[in-house]
Amino acid sequence: MAQITETQRLLIRGWHPQADTEHAFQMYSDPKVTKFLITKVDSLGEAYKLLERWVNIFANRNNGSGQWAITLKETQEVVGMIALMQLRDGEELTQDYEIGWHLKQVAWGQGYATEAAKAVLEYGFNSLKLPVVYSIMHPENISSVRVVKRLGMSRVGRTNQYYKTELEMYQLEAHAWRQAVPRIGV
Repeated sequence: MAQITETQRLLIRGWHPQADTEHAFQMYSDPKVTKFLITKVDSLGEAYKLLERWVNIFANRNNGSGQWAITLKETQEVVGMIALMQLRDGEELTQDYEIGWHLKQVAWGQGYATEAAKAVLEYGFNSLKLPVVYSIMHPENISSVRVVKRLGMSRVGRTNQYYKTELEMYQLEAHAWRQAVPRIGV
């Protein structure tokens, strides 16, 4: 898969199921990583199938959305996943896009989520011309709440519209992003 974008330290690229399975397994089999997630795997086989499914889903959508690997430029190690994808209301895709991220524990606390999210927001607003991007998370996921605040996202409130459970919702409008870009260093 092609590279989507990059930052000073990171490459955001498509998943390579054969090469990336071990990294996905490390991330999605770790109970601390998956504490607030639906995505969990118990074997390398499940991790491979997960990556294959993601690659196929977004290739079929062919709308610029995706769930991509976050890799370190220096070592090419996969340290996480970042997504920019349409939210579902039940079984139907909406026109609302969500940004989200998951990182291996070894990558926590190093600013990778914020750095990757800034680059993917820039891609979403500038390349995909999205008017607004949402982020939805478990209210107790304090680390993700910190990231959305660093990104300049505003709290919308609680919702159960998209994931069949009550979650915290944040948003960032394109015009607010463009005004904030000099301050948040994109």
